[in-house]
Amino acid sequence: MKILLAFLLAFAVGAACRWFDVPVPAPPKLLGALLIITTTIGYMASDSYLTRRARRTDAVAESVKK
Repeated sequence: MKILLAFLLAFAVGAACRWFDVPVPAPPKLLGALLIITTTIGYMASDSYLTRRARRTDAVAESVKK
């Protein structure tokens, strides 16, 4: 759901920038676009890893309490 909302928001910002002739807040070159994509993938991967790790730590803490 978060990914769908992110795509919709990104599309809305891009469309608004084009509609109102505001410079797009992104690099116009392919290399810049790839930088944004890799940054986003890194953020999502880190979030997934940290969330999984936190759940595992919570599960271990619960089993120790018993």
